[in-house]
Amino acid sequence: MIQFTQAIVRLPGAELARGLSSANLGAPDLDLAMQQHAAYCAALRRCGLNVISLPADPQFPDGTFVEDTAVIAERSTLVTRPGAPSRLGEVPSIHECLRRLRADIRQIRPPGTLDGGDVCQAGTHFFVGISARTSPAGAWQFCEIQRAAGYTASTVDVRGNSTLLHLKSGIAYLGENRLLIAPGTPITPEMQDFERIAVRDEEAYAANCVRVNDQVLIAEGYPRTAEALRGCGYSILPLAVSEFRKLDGGLSCLSLRF
Repeated sequence: MIQFTQAIVRLPGAELARGLSSANLGAPDLDLAMQQHAAYCAALRRCGLNVISLPADPQFPDGTFVEDTAVIAERSTLVTRPGAPSRLGEVPSIHECLRRLRADIRQIRPPGTLDGGDVCQAGTHFFVGISARTSPAGAWQFCEIQRAAGYTASTVDVRGNSTLLHLKSGIAYLGENRLLIAPGTPITPEMQDFERIAVRDEEAYAANCVRVNDQVLIAEGYPRTAEALRGCGYSILPLAVSEFRKLDGGLSCLSLRF
């Protein structure tokens, strides 16, 4: 399993409630979102990561979901081209931040689109979701970039499941050749080589968890998923993310880990 040492986050801003959402859970409470974000950053530090915190940008209410703007792997770094036009302007500041940390940064080119939330790295293989935000052309570009870097890659079309905004809304790689999978997530031939842990229907949101070194960060309030993870020997760290869920976001969305 990859040992992470760094994370990039962006603070939620005053315009957070204007962010894109299909959740119908009401407007996020900014003060509570700030508290939850601070606890999330503290959890990353507890896992041994140095957290680079970028200021909120009032032009981009979805900017706190930094995962969608880049994909960072050991042998490759690229900035994306988000599928929501309102989010395209989030990328330059992330690109500038990464230039201080990484060389040879690749880029998704138009007309392709790709959100980082559609990319699940499982060891040396990348699963790439084709979704409402990631186009076939963007997924193809991504796969070619990763193959050139020595990885393997395959696509997963999640457009048939309206509950999956992104691939990682329904899947997480836990290490030890295990995938955590929510109901309705397509099972591709490439996934057959992995042990798969099924999330129950009523806890589908918990599938968006994050393995960070020796801990698995999981949304709080999902006891059966937490029990299944503990049963596999994982140490879990439950975190409140209710205000980000109101904007279709989850734990993985809030950081770039590398």
